[in-house]
Amino acid sequence: MRTEDTGETGDTGHDLRHHGDAEVRDDGSELVDLAVNVRADTPPAWLRERIAASLGSLAAYPDGRAARAAVAARHGLPVERVLLTAGAAEAFVLLARALKLNRPVVVHPQFTEPEAALRDAGHTVDRVLLREADGFRLDPAAVPEDADLVVIGNPTNPTSVLHPADGIARLARPGRTLVVDEAFMDAVPGEREALAGRTDVPGLVVLRSLTKTWGLAGLRIGYVLAAPEIIASLEQAQPLWPVSTPALAAAEACVAPRALAEAGHAAHRIAADRAHLVAGLTTLADRGVSVAGPAEGSFVLVRMAGAAEVRRRLREAGYAVRRGDTFPGLGDQWVRVAVRDRATVNGFLSALSAALP
Repeated sequence: MRTEDTGETGDTGHDLRHHGDAEVRDDGSELVDLAVNVRADTPPAWLRERIAASLGSLAAYPDGRAARAAVAARHGLPVERVLLTAGAAEAFVLLARALKLNRPVVVHPQFTEPEAALRDAGHTVDRVLLREADGFRLDPAAVPEDADLVVIGNPTNPTSVLHPADGIARLARPGRTLVVDEAFMDAVPGEREALAGRTDVPGLVVLRSLTKTWGLAGLRIGYVLAAPEIIASLEQAQPLWPVSTPALAAAEACVAPRALAEAGHAAHRIAADRAHLVAGLTTLADRGVSVAGPAEGSFVLVRMAGAAEVRRRLREAGYAVRRGDTFPGLGDQWVRVAVRDRATVNGFLSALSAALP
């Protein structure tokens, strides 16, 4: 692991604003989508119905109190520790604007929006780069002691590594804000290693997304869990009525017991489908394909020689995967592949075998 300074506004060498959806826009719209980490065949019919039922209330301004209380109850927290956001990505912008920071540190490879938001707000950002040789696993000692903001994903996008909760909690310090992006935690069976709901870790801020498991990327709904004083600061940085009425209805529905049970079943199914994908990729090891791991998320990180050309050939065969070179700490030999059902995975593996040099 090493730390690097990206500079305040200079070129970081990575396109931090490139995301998986870029792979399936325009001429990619007809491709089989293995680039975006949203669960396939979502939102379910019952959730679409709940959202549709909210449309009769669009003339009124959004009232988030019921949804906020539902999220708080889901995590066993008082409502003062919950902030609803227009997707988890909005929270990164709020943190960058609301917090007074001297040395923010982002642990990479990970979702690039936290660093992009910090840089847009004028902050100089240091990176802690996790290494493939270490399994992209965190060594808490690698984080600079004087960092007053640390951002890490768990499970981490794109590596699919699930860091031990105790190891992440060791990053907490007096005067430090510790941001843990748990956008994909509900894809982990039992949500093991989750920090959401913890109140014993000083400075802890946990971000959650409801867009990945429930297929709501177009609706934008997520939330922040943190100490009341942090929530108050972030709320002051938000515009009025930041979360729409349909998104609030979705939030309330997605944290209900029925939805949590459904998400739990989906997590086990994802784990089984991921094992099938990894097993298939492993059969291509003699052709230079390797999987970072062990993977615990709804996606896997794959290394292969000539990945850019392989991605092009896959597109010709009808499949989109996410390029990896826009993530700090990775290069152009990496791609991220979303977990899909076995039939889709089998078709992808066949196309990949034909695309490899």
